[in-house]
Amino acid sequence: MNADTAAIDNRTAPYAAFLLRVSLGLLFIAHGLILKVFTFGIAGTVGFFESLGYPGFFAYLVILGEIGGGLLLVAGVFTRWIALALLPIMIGATLQHLGNGWVFSAQGGGWEFPVFWTVLLGVQALLGDGAFALKLPTPGRSALRSRPA
Repeated sequence: MNADTAAIDNRTAPYAAFLLRVSLGLLFIAHGLILKVFTFGIAGTVGFFESLGYPGFFAYLVILGEIGGGLLLVAGVFTRWIALALLPIMIGATLQHLGNGWVFSAQGGGWEFPVFWTVLLGVQALLGDGAFALKLPTPGRSALRSRPA
C-alpha cells in the first residue's frame, strides 16, 4: 500500500491530531505545573535533579519546557517544532526510569510510560497541528484554522 491508497480519512485526521496535541499539552502542563511546581515545589524539583547528578538549572529548563511547551501544544502554535523540542525531556525521563524496570507502577516508575510519551511526541511532529490550531496571523489569513490547509 502506498501513501496514495493509505486508508486515512482526511476528513477526521485533523481532529485526531488535535486530540493528540491537546492531550499531550495538558499532560505536560500537569507534569510541569501540578507535579513539579505545586507538589514537589521548585526547590524540591531542583534538589531531585541534583540528587540524580544533573545540574540544578536543568530542573528550571524542564519546568519551563513542560509548562511552556504544553501551553503551545494546546494552542497549536509551532506544533511540530514544540513536539520535537520536548523530545529531549522525555528521552531524559526514559533514561532515568530504565533501571526501574518496565512497569511504571514499580518503585521509582518504569520506562514504558516515558517511552510511549516519547513516541506520541514523534507522532505529533509527523502529524502537525491538526484542527483548531492557532497560527501567527498573516495578511488575508485567519489566525485560527479548523482544518489544515
